[in-house]
Amino acid sequence: MQHTSFIEISKSAYKKNIDFLKSEVGDKTEISIVVKGNAYGHGIENIVPLAEENGIRHFSTFSSDEALRVYNSSLHNSQVMIMGMLENSDLEEILLKEISFFAFEFDRLEAAIAMAKKLNVKAKIHIEVETGFHRTGFEWDDREWLGKILKENREHLELKGLCTHYAGAESISNYVRVRKQIKEYSKFKKWLTAEGIKFEKYHTACSAATLSYPETIMDLVRIGIASYGLWPTMETYMYKFQTLPEQNKNPLKRLISWKSSVMNTKTVKMGDFIGYGSSYMAPRDMTIALVPIGYGHGYSRLLSNQGKVLIGGKIVTVVGTVTMNSIAVDITDLEGTQKGDEVVIIGKQEDNEITVASFGESTQQVNYELLTRLPLDIPRRVVE
Repeated sequence: MQHTSFIEISKSAYKKNIDFLKSEVGDKTEISIVVKGNAYGHGIENIVPLAEENGIRHFSTFSSDEALRVYNSSLHNSQVMIMGMLENSDLEEILLKEISFFAFEFDRLEAAIAMAKKLNVKAKIHIEVETGFHRTGFEWDDREWLGKILKENREHLELKGLCTHYAGAESISNYVRVRKQIKEYSKFKKWLTAEGIKFEKYHTACSAATLSYPETIMDLVRIGIASYGLWPTMETYMYKFQTLPEQNKNPLKRLISWKSSVMNTKTVKMGDFIGYGSSYMAPRDMTIALVPIGYGHGYSRLLSNQGKVLIGGKIVTVVGTVTMNSIAVDITDLEGTQKGDEVVIIGKQEDNEITVASFGESTQQVNYELLTRLPLDIPRRVVE
């Protein structure tokens, strides 16, 4: 049964992104690919094998359900790390599957130790410390009690990492705050080391920090948006621009293309309203094409009367209100458009392209939001 649209994921583009990121971090730093939000809309089950083909053996998720999807998709026994949500009731399965996870408060840490004792296995934990993000992480004032617990339970814990997360490394407006966080992390690291508590890996950098703050590239970096071919922000790109070689000023390649087809065409007389309400009155006799994607598929209602798609290699505009399941586009100036013709929502068609960034600009959505709102049930295909 054919879906109303589908997503293509480029294998060759992904390889170029991973090669570039490896060149940025060097041979001594491991790359953990972040696959939260269904791999930023690309599909966990698609990205894990693709990443492993390119030598990746470490993945970061937000939650335990995502971690299990990675675990089941891995063909190389890759390491899986949970950075966020993990119910204590899920600890038994997580420990038995040797999935590591952030511990950022005492309840989870103590529950993990208790479960490790019960199962006679070691809990693989990453201690997250609070450096200024103010969401999760052990506070500086927690250090004495934290240190005591870690030392007293060495035989039940595998200290996989000491980590933190930066509050806005993608923007120069957060420069002072990020610099302060780097210092706070270093203070935690020095104190714990002095207490004889050492970790397998030290890691703090996301995509933006990796690209903008080279000193945050430690034993491991957690790369999300950049691995999917998108710069965290234009500021991040401009920071790197001068150091990029002339022959490759845009080394990150978008993986995703989103496509549909013309469902039907219709003529509309000048003065008639198109679609719900009266948001668009035909300024001339028009021909429109209906495309079977709408806000129920992740195409924002804010794109009413301003969204763009590609048909026949030409950019055409959405007319009328975006509905749950469809959009109407103006094809008056196109020749020969008919039912079944390809419609590109994100991607290239002949000489024109609609990028993720341009798609999102009209709605004020950041790349992350736009991609992760693409529903799970849209088919995804890996292409060369």
